[in-house]
Amino acid sequence: MTDNPFMKRAIELSKINMETNAGGPFGAVIVKDGKIIGEGWNQVTSTNDPTAHAEVQAIRNACKNLNTFDLHGAEVYTSCEPCPMCLSAIYWARCTKIYYGNTKKDAASIKFDDDFIYQEIAKPYPQRSIPLVPLMRDEAFKIFQIWEQKVDKIPY
Repeated sequence: MTDNPFMKRAIELSKINMETNAGGPFGAVIVKDGKIIGEGWNQVTSTNDPTAHAEVQAIRNACKNLNTFDLHGAEVYTSCEPCPMCLSAIYWARCTKIYYGNTKKDAASIKFDDDFIYQEIAKPYPQRSIPLVPLMRDEAFKIFQIWEQKVDKIPY
């Protein structure tokens, strides 16, 4: 398919965002039942929030619009292949499919290189550039045990 209105909107959001200097050239829309339920664009530099990527913003917008944290059955249209953080957020939101325009190699060619994060995740903890150090597990685990027994929890 070479002409899709949802992908066109994601690309349009990436262009508008780039032109207004709100952040990097990335846009995304979330679609369910043939309708856009959420839109997002990269706002990292305009909000000083390193997590304000287009896909994350679109997920936040869609969840707010539907008053849910579960986007099962929704599809993501994004102007670029998702970074590891956005890909994880899409999985956590339970979206069903991802359509993307630019590849992660295209993004790397303009200095948005997420490959180092993919490489870091694959490394054993002691070899990562940011140390991951266990601390106070016994105390923290007690809270997990309380959660497990909690009768009025909202599972997700």
